[in-house]
Amino acid sequence: MPTNEINRKRLYHVGNLSIFMIGLGFAVRANIAPNLQAEIYDKIDLANSAAMVGEALGITFTGFALTLLFGSALVDLIGMKRMLLLSALGYVAGSLGLLAATMMPVGPAVESIVLASLLLTGLGWGAVEAASNPMVAALYPEEKTHRLNILHAWWPAGIVVGGLLGVAITSLGIPWKLNMFVLLIPALVLAWMVATSVFPQTERVAAGVSYGDMFMELVRRPLFWVFWACMYLTAAAELAPGQWVNIALSNIVGMQGILLLVYVSALMFVMRHFAGPIVARISSVGLMFVSCLAAGIGLYLLGLADSPALAFAAATVWGIGVCYLWPTMLAIVSERFPRGGALAMGLMGFAGGMSIQFVLPKMGSIFDTAKAQAAGGAEKLAGLSPEAMEEVVRYASVESFQSVAVVPLLLLPVFGVIWVFDRRNGGHQPQVIGEPGTPAQ
Repeated sequence: MPTNEINRKRLYHVGNLSIFMIGLGFAVRANIAPNLQAEIYDKIDLANSAAMVGEALGITFTGFALTLLFGSALVDLIGMKRMLLLSALGYVAGSLGLLAATMMPVGPAVESIVLASLLLTGLGWGAVEAASNPMVAALYPEEKTHRLNILHAWWPAGIVVGGLLGVAITSLGIPWKLNMFVLLIPALVLAWMVATSVFPQTERVAAGVSYGDMFMELVRRPLFWVFWACMYLTAAAELAPGQWVNIALSNIVGMQGILLLVYVSALMFVMRHFAGPIVARISSVGLMFVSCLAAGIGLYLLGLADSPALAFAAATVWGIGVCYLWPTMLAIVSERFPRGGALAMGLMGFAGGMSIQFVLPKMGSIFDTAKAQAAGGAEKLAGLSPEAMEEVVRYASVESFQSVAVVPLLLLPVFGVIWVFDRRNGGHQPQVIGEPGTPAQ
């Protein structure tokens, strides 16, 4: 097919919808986390239910990470179209699996189905990132930071829509299982748009860079692995608290924590559209330094908030901090190591996904430990009055949130040194290895 059959605007809309869909999935999981804990995990093991739901939520990120690890290396071979179709299938199958689990008697089989279903939604999420990020990098090679931030603005947009729908479902007394249907419609629309679109080759393939050169680009560039390690911590600062918010903050401030997540996501949606002008002033790495500082302060303040007003103020600082972390890390790698292709971006996503797989269960474990300490022992939990249990859970929520506040602050020396080095050398300029290539069949 000739190059002019690529509709860049339509493909950008495909990318936006795919990212919007994973935001919906994120909100749905935050919405249903308390229900999963109360109706499944509390009945299996009350003393460790928070850690169990944390493990269940975390396995989504395992699926995400595994898809990125292998999918990013294969997207050049199987094509962006097939990868995105696989993502839609993962969301459909995962949603239907969760729905089936809620209709079964509580037991080991239900626990296994929940884990498998959340794993499938994670695989769908990873397939989106494996295809959409290199697609946008190929379509807009000279403005990657700006375009990737706008692309990922649709992630918080999906959280806003999914979160508000979840609040409406709860407020109207509709069965919480309806949340699972929220993912089905956009997944089907995405499948149709992908099936009827023509996709480009990735930037690396279009420039004629071989698989061997792609791997060597990463092996011989130690700075890539520095950014890769940083991704573990930036992702933990953004995604783990967001996925935990409806369990923890609801208990701290006496309101639905998902509303805070909706608010922060709306803030992020707006702010990510202005990444280009900010980067033009302070650079991508400078933006990461400022963001990590604000994220650490915001997370600590979230743990101290004891009213809706203070929670919203703290969430504003945290939201400003984490707003640019994920897309800017992807853009930094794509700008500095373009010959690394989709693999480089996929490895970054893999690091982020695996980080949450470890952090969420850890937050759950901290929550359970603090809960038992406040109650005077795990064996006393079942006998607590509702008022006493409320205070115990409030204390545990604060402990679990503040445990991750230090994470983004650890990155300040790293980004600070790179920022200063770049400025002394006249500032870093993005590397471009070629224009978008011919359509992929």
